[in-house]
Amino acid sequence: MWVDGDILQRQTETDRGHSQLILPMVDELLAESGVRLTALDAIAFGRGPGSFTGVRLAASVTQGLAFAAQVPVLGVSDLRAEAQWMRMFRGAERVLVCNDARMQEVYWACFEATPAGLMSLIGREHVGPPAQVALPPGWAVPIHGAGRGFAAYPGLLAAWVTRLAGIESRILPQAAQIAVLAEPEVRAGQALSAEQALPVYIRDEVARPSS
Repeated sequence: MWVDGDILQRQTETDRGHSQLILPMVDELLAESGVRLTALDAIAFGRGPGSFTGVRLAASVTQGLAFAAQVPVLGVSDLRAEAQWMRMFRGAERVLVCNDARMQEVYWACFEATPAGLMSLIGREHVGPPAQVALPPGWAVPIHGAGRGFAAYPGLLAAWVTRLAGIESRILPQAAQIAVLAEPEVRAGQALSAEQALPVYIRDEVARPSS
């Protein structure tokens, strides 16, 4: 939660029960900050790509809160949030993010720091076999790696460990970095209406119901 430049955050990692945990955490943050839900400028959320259940939950909770409070929303890439973590805590200028997409695939994308210190997507976000992961042509070193795709696929880690300046293979997207990335976009008027709090899956053939 971003309040006048200060960030308040609640987080936990668990295999199940996310839907029972998230709303009490929201209530705790609002109470701690002394800010009413209806007073928020916007609600930012991790819009994916990532776990289908997690991405759906983030979007649906955001949509419900935003409708109730009549505030706009802003989706932030989960991959970009991890790249921003690398910028904030490792000083990385260029980051290759790889997250486990299951089915022997990874979600991956490349990001570069802007003069303002915010990570910007280079190219597009991808999903595919680890062997397809690649850097933009002519990208300058040093380049850092981030994401649990490196831990999930030892071959991916082995292929990149000598090419990257460092790899953080245990990090996950965090609300703090989503807030940091969302704040200037909200200030610039880029927030959307509540019904546009939509997840981004990338893997369309899995997200689309079978006929």
